Amino acid sequence: MKYITSIWATIALFLLLVGIRLLDPALVQQFRLNTFDAMIGTIEEKHSDQIVLLNISEETLAVHGQYPFPRQIYAQMISDLRNANAGLIGFTIMFPEADRFGGDEVFASWINDNGIILAQDADNSGKSSTAPYVGSATFGTGDPLDWVIKYSGLITNISQLEQGAWGHGLVNGMPEVDGLVRRIPLISQINGELYPAFSLETIRVMNQKPSYTVKVNEAGIEEIILRPFRINSDSNGSMWINPNTHFQDINYGSSELPDLQGKTVLIGLTAKGLSAQIPTPFGMKPAHSLQASAMQSIIDGAQISRPIWANALEIGVMLLFGLVVVLTAYYTSLWISSFTFIKVLGISIFGVWFAWFKFQILLDLSYPLVLFILLFTSTSFNNFYKQFVLRQQIKKQFETYLDPRQVMLLQKDPSLLKLGGERKEMTFLFMDIVGFTPISEHYKNNNDPEGLVKLINNYLDTMTKIILKNGGTIDKYMGDCIMAFWNAPLPCENHADMAVRTAVEILEAADELIAQLEDQGLPRIDVGIGINTGDCIVGNMGSESRFDYSVIGDAVNLGARLEGQTRNYDGVRVLLSQFTAGKCSERSFNQVDNITVKGKSERVTILTV
Repeated sequence: MKYITSIWATIALFLLLVGIRLLDPALVQQFRLNTFDAMIGTIEEKHSDQIVLLNISEETLAVHGQYPFPRQIYAQMISDLRNANAGLIGFTIMFPEADRFGGDEVFASWINDNGIILAQDADNSGKSSTAPYVGSATFGTGDPLDWVIKYSGLITNISQLEQGAWGHGLVNGMPEVDGLVRRIPLISQINGELYPAFSLETIRVMNQKPSYTVKVNEAGIEEIILRPFRINSDSNGSMWINPNTHFQDINYGSSELPDLQGKTVLIGLTAKGLSAQIPTPFGMKPAHSLQASAMQSIIDGAQISRPIWANALEIGVMLLFGLVVVLTAYYTSLWISSFTFIKVLGISIFGVWFAWFKFQILLDLSYPLVLFILLFTSTSFNNFYKQFVLRQQIKKQFETYLDPRQVMLLQKDPSLLKLGGERKEMTFLFMDIVGFTPISEHYKNNNDPEGLVKLINNYLDTMTKIILKNGGTIDKYMGDCIMAFWNAPLPCENHADMAVRTAVEILEAADELIAQLEDQGLPRIDVGIGINTGDCIVGNMGSESRFDYSVIGDAVNLGARLEGQTRNYDGVRVLLSQFTAGKCSERSFNQVDNITVKGKSERVTILTV
């Protein structure tokens, strides 16, 4: 646990979490994408005035019969749209085989030079290796072919139809790890050539541009330029779809077409059981709806983007803020570390949401928050565990010296215990059994050493309980002698009074024990108590491998010698110094003598209760 709860273990966890983010497994990607879904869901809904969706729906089948239709129906569809003042017309339906009804010639005549854009599908199993497309220009320091999604085949329309179309684009989606489509690739590589997406190609035709330009650097594709639009893209040339744009939906054949006022019309299949709807986080969508959303985002100039520097920024922020969380948790107080943690969360959340609402830039919030929370939890647990161990050490060290209530106070506030020693005024009590030798010989003569041990332990236990009850600390047992003190490790303002009160209670308890021994016919024993007050050094003393909480100083030695002086005065069981008497406010004392104590040159007035 020493190593598990160290700062190095937390740093190892930190680096592991960053490493997982660098590897970016599917679960991490899923969390990130779910966060992006929530952000994209906050976009205000709007209605498009530039694009209309024409659906081949159940109503269309009811009018025109079994699907697939003869190609003459599509020619009629173009004619109806032209009569309704439609602008460009895009088919997201493909025509890879010749019409079994022989309608290709009529359909091709209506496609020819009539503002029609046809769809293509990039597929590794596609039979075509090339198809009509518009070339692109590249500028920058990288090669877009190194970054875009690669395919080895194409599904195309029959050449008779493609020859007269104004544009050709791919209708591919870009499924994420969960199978949902959130992006479409604006450009894709097929056999070493760049092919545009259907939406990009339609915008190109709409603006009568001969081609588009790809800006690229060493980190990937930055943007695709199609004047007057600069289209933000991911490093692989993909574009995020805004699902919150609503388009006018028309079911072909259900009623007469309204005046379309030059709007671009995208035609797609929506009839149940005939079309493969595309799964998105916001429900199943037909292909022409996704392409329309991409087109509208380009037209509005407010594309959702995740720039090529997003990953580097997120990892850098995680490294910086994660290190701040760890260091403040280990090297500052709980309040500072908690405030820092909350501040880190706040800055992260604010930064991500500011980038989103101000610039519609997608930055990951999920993994950094998980990382910060795990780091703070880890460091908090480690600190809690260390505090718990410290409290257990305090309890173990002092539970035999102090009253349990004092031990609880030390556990709650370990700062009350200053390790290493400090100078302090304290009161010391030494208590010894008088007459120990005769009673020891009695038990020896009766071959009962166990009885002597039982007697002494009972005697010391009774006196110890009195000392602890009055807030004293047991320093040590020296055979039949007890050494105790007051005012450490917990403060005690009336330490002199408490020591004297303890001595009086010990005498009362001793009288009861003496009476019991006399009833048993045992030799009489008594107690001698010496008390002194003065400055000393108190703290943990000893060696690194073994130490004890104790006191040293002249005042301590004087207390011990006063206990020994009790044998020199008949009827005196307690002796205290003038220094203790001067600190007591509860009692009066009788002077016993004025003596010179061994080791001290000045005389000391000694008193008794």
